[in-house]
Amino acid sequence: MYEWIKALHVIAVISWMAGMLYLPRLFVYHCEAEKGSKQSETFKVMERRLMRAIINPAMIVTWLAGLYLVWAGHWYLSGWFHAKLLLVLVMSSVHGFFSRWRRDFEADRNTRSQKFYRIINEVPTVLMIFIVILVVVKPF
Repeated sequence: MYEWIKALHVIAVISWMAGMLYLPRLFVYHCEAEKGSKQSETFKVMERRLMRAIINPAMIVTWLAGLYLVWAGHWYLSGWFHAKLLLVLVMSSVHGFFSRWRRDFEADRNTRSQKFYRIINEVPTVLMIFIVILVVVKPF
């Protein structure tokens, strides 16, 4: 059962990260659209569907499967896991910020620039790199 849950966890992580990398790119392009325009309304639908149909469910499955793996594999005793957990908590916080910013766009209240979203788009990538290194290499 452990290997099946691990496969589910990896699939969920890939889905979560795909959404976390794509959503801020949508925000970059959404900044260019005039409020109330057809283009802006299309971005709102895309962002909402991405968050609700992919990113949120994938994060939930990632957490549930990951917690099972930690418990079943007794990883909670490992130093690398503590570091990974911290980074996953940060990633979950970033997810929360993305969710809030999506709601701001939905209500035409975005105050951030394209440059902001271009920079913030790199945060999930950097976190993902460190998380993968911790899981694969288990340096401590």
